[in-house]
Amino acid sequence: MNNSCDIYWFGSDLRLDDNRLLNRAAQAGRPLLFVYVVDRALKASNRYQLRGISGARQQFLLESLACLRQQLAALGQTLLVVEGNPLEVLGALIKRHSATTVYRGEQVGWDEWAQWRKLVADSPASISWQSHWQHTLLQPNQLPFGVEQLPSSFSKFRRAVEPLSELPPEPAATLPMTLDLRGAERALVKAGIASDVSLAPPPAPSAESFIGGKAAALHHLQCYFGSAQPASYKTTRNALSDWSSSTKFSPWLALGVISPRQVAAQVRQYEAQHGANESTYWILFELLWRDYFQFYSYRYGKKLFTFGGIEQRSPLTSFYPQRFAAWCHGRTAYPLVNAAMNELRATGYISNRVRQIVASCLVNELQLDWRYGAAYFEQQLLDYDVASNWGNWQYIAGVGADPRGGRHFSIEKQTALYDPSGEYIAQWQGEAQRSWGDAVDLVDWPRELH
Repeated sequence: MNNSCDIYWFGSDLRLDDNRLLNRAAQAGRPLLFVYVVDRALKASNRYQLRGISGARQQFLLESLACLRQQLAALGQTLLVVEGNPLEVLGALIKRHSATTVYRGEQVGWDEWAQWRKLVADSPASISWQSHWQHTLLQPNQLPFGVEQLPSSFSKFRRAVEPLSELPPEPAATLPMTLDLRGAERALVKAGIASDVSLAPPPAPSAESFIGGKAAALHHLQCYFGSAQPASYKTTRNALSDWSSSTKFSPWLALGVISPRQVAAQVRQYEAQHGANESTYWILFELLWRDYFQFYSYRYGKKLFTFGGIEQRSPLTSFYPQRFAAWCHGRTAYPLVNAAMNELRATGYISNRVRQIVASCLVNELQLDWRYGAAYFEQQLLDYDVASNWGNWQYIAGVGADPRGGRHFSIEKQTALYDPSGEYIAQWQGEAQRSWGDAVDLVDWPRELH
C-alpha cells in the first residue's frame, strides 16, 4: 500500500476556511496527511518555574482540535493528533510516508521558527517546504515598508496602513483524495516518539462561554454581530467583567479557528446594514493593534523575551518569589488586582483593562521582572498569543513599542473609575491581604505556585 503523501502541519491556523496555504496544498493534488503535535514541553516547568499551558487553556485547544477533526472527517479526511516532540514526530512522519512537501502556516514565535529551521536542516534536501503568512488582517506584501522597517510605535504603523484595504476571506479548499493512516499513529506510539491524544466531541456552542472550535466561534460571531453591541463597543470595552462589553473573539483568533479577515468581513457587513460609527471602527482598530504585534514579534525575534526588550533598556525591577506568588494567587494589598487574578485562575480570561492594571502592578508596585508576569499569562490565558502577550507586556514594562517608556496605572484611580461600587472586587473575592511579604521557602521559591 502506497502511503506517499504531503504533510500539512497545523499550528495556529486551526481552520479550513480562509486558509491560503491549505488551498495551495489541495491544488497540488497529492494525498495530504493532516497533523497537529501537542508539544510535550508545554507540560514541563519552564525557566520561570511555570507550565507552558494550564488545564483550561489545554481544554480549549483540545476542543478546537476535536472540532477540526470533525470538519475533516466530514470531508473524508483524518486529523492525526499526538503529543510529543514536534521535531521527532514530523521527522518520523516524513520518513514513514516519503513526504515530498511539508506545509506549515507562518509562525511568529521564536521557538516555533527555531523548530521549523531545524526540521528543514535535518531533513532530506529533496523535500519542499511551504509556508504562508495567514494570521493577520494585512499581508506583509501589502505594507508600505518591509517588516524589518516596522515603525517604532503603533500610531506610526496605523497611520501608514489605514489607507489599505483588507483582503476578503478565501473559501474553503477542495481537498484531495483521502490518505490511509492505518498504523501511522500506532507506529509513533510504539516507537516512543509520541503518545495518543484523546479528543472528546466538543460541547455544543452556548451563549456567553468560551468553547473551542469553529462551531462555537461562528456561533459567537453570529450572536455578537446579530446584536447592537458592535455599535457601542468603544464605550463599553473597558468594563471589567461583562460578556457583552467587548468582542471576546481573541481565544478563537489566537488558535486561528477564525481569521482576522473573517472578523473584519463581519464588521463590514454590519456597517453596511446598520451604518458605521466610531465603535465599529474601533473593532478594526483593535485588529490592527493585533497585526502590529504579530509583525513586531517577527521583526524582533528573540528580543521579545529579553529583560531589556527591543532596546535592551533594563527596567529597575528584580524577582521576589513571595511577591510573585501573592500576585499570582490574588493575595496582594490591592483588592482590584486580587479580584482580577482570581478571575484569571478561575476562567482563563480577564478583560484588557484589568490585564493592563495587573501588569502595571507587577512591574511598578511589586517591582517584579515583567517576564514572570508574561510567562504566567502564557500559562493561564485561553487567548494566549505569543506576539500579543509578550508585546503588550513589553509595552507596560517600558522596554517595547511605547514611546512614553512604559505605563504606570494608579490602582486607586482605576478602582474608582471602573469598580466604584466594588461589585467586581466582591464577585471575585479580591479583599486586600494585610500580611504578605518576601518570605520564601527553603529553595527560595514560593509554595503553592503551580
